[in-house]
Formats: sequence, structure tokens, C-alpha cells
Amino acid sequence: MKHLKSITAGLCMLTLVGCATKQGTYAGIGAGGGAVLGGIIGNIIGKDSKATAIGAAIGAAVGSGTGAIIGHHMDKVARETAAQVQNAKVEEVTDANGLKMVKVSFDSGILFALNSSTLSNASKNDLAQFANVLKNNSDCSVNVYGHTDKTGTDEINNRLSLQRAQSVVNYLQSNGVPSTQFKDIKGMGSKDPVAGHENTIEDEANRRVEIYIYASENMINAAKKQAGE
Repeated sequence: MKHLKSITAGLCMLTLVGCATKQGTYAGIGAGGGAVLGGIIGNIIGKDSKATAIGAAIGAAVGSGTGAIIGHHMDKVARETAAQVQNAKVEEVTDANGLKMVKVSFDSGILFALNSSTLSNASKNDLAQFANVLKNNSDCSVNVYGHTDKTGTDEINNRLSLQRAQSVVNYLQSNGVPSTQFKDIKGMGSKDPVAGHENTIEDEANRRVEIYIYASENMINAAKKQAGE
């Protein structure tokens, strides 16, 4: 079952209303409208450090018209992911260009066994569904980041986290996602734990892979042309 990122009780209604009325307010010029499903949430609580470092080097400011076009497209990507991937948690965050992007993580589907980068059958099923979303949105770029818990040394964790990311990429490619769609495949080691799991050592929640879907340079240029900017 799709699930929402844990949010304090006092912010629950604010989050739902904010997403329903102006989805992606945090995303600035990448805002689009109406992409509200149970599995889609807006990143209104702090910044995602990986997201703000992602994006095409476009060399010039993106206008509001371009941002709106891309925002609506990312709303569509978020809807499709939430609808098609059973265990996906879908968040709309902001890339380095101030444009809306989609972050996808998984419930139990891509949580790895200790010291392992082997995909479970459940994770393979989720990734096969997710591959269809990526193929249907081939104009989007994709970054994949692997993570570990805090067991082991940095050297071991950095290598293992990269292996986990690569396992996910390999399986997506085996399901027809072109290699050119993947722009960055990186192992983050243990340095970016899940919120609320920062002080644990052997923690399955941190043995994970996160996927970011964002506007490629070609998409940005096409949106600029469409917006007349």
C-alpha cells in the first residue's frame, strides 16, 4: 500500500490542502496543478539536498511559463508512478534549476538484506512496473542513488551503496529503459540516513535506493520554445 511520508499531526491538513490547491508551492517556478493522489506528497518540510544538486546546466534562467509546462509534466510522472507502482512513495521536490522533479522511493520493495545488493522478487516486481513509467517518459533524465546503514566501514559502505544503485539500474535496463536515460548512478554510503533513523546502526530502512526523475536539457529547451521564452 502506498504510504505518505510521516508528517506531524499539526501539519497534516495544511499539507493536504496545500497540495490540492497549488501542488508544488515549494517547487517555485516548477509548480503545476492538481497532481494529488494518496502516494504523492509535496516536499514542504525542508530541502532535499540531493534534489537541489540535480538538473541540466541550462546556462540561463528559466521563465515561469517554461516552469509551469515542466511542472505539469512532472505532475503526470508522479501520478503515473503512484498509480502503477504498488510500493512507491512519490514526492515532488525541486531541482537545481528551480524546476519540479519527482523523487521515488519504495516501501519494502527495494530494501536490501545486510551486506547485499541482490534484488528481492518483490523489488523486481516493483521495478518492472516502474520501468514502464520511465519508458513512457523517455524525455526525462534519471538519477539513482544507493544507500547503506552504518554497519561496516566507509570503504565497504561506499562500494556496497554503489552496487545497490547499479543493481536497480541494471534491472530497469533489462526491462527496456534505455541506458541514455540514466545520468548519474552514485553510492552515498551511510551518510544520508532516512529521517528518524539517523542514530541507528543496523537499520533496514537505510539499506535503500532512491530515484530522481527530472527535466532533461532537451525537455527544458522544448518547454522554452512552447512557452515562447
